[in-house]
Amino acid sequence: MSWFVYILRCADDTLYTGITTDCARRVVQHNTGKGAKYTRNRTPVALIYNETSDSRSSASVREYQIKRLTRKQKLALIAEQKKT
Repeated sequence: MSWFVYILRCADDTLYTGITTDCARRVVQHNTGKGAKYTRNRTPVALIYNETSDSRSSASVREYQIKRLTRKQKLALIAEQKKT
């Protein structure tokens, strides 16, 4: 099973980072108020970045790394993925 680390852009232009096994399902959950508490009052959200991890453990480590980045660094990470 593949795990994904993802970044959402919330309606208030903030960024949310999480992990999942199904990005599309998770975005629907966030947009229907069944996702993270952080996104409940910030809908609609849009998936703007994702990357694959081999395990839940590696996805969690990467999620932590991304969450520690500044907004500017996260936007650069997103822009870099869009180039490829």
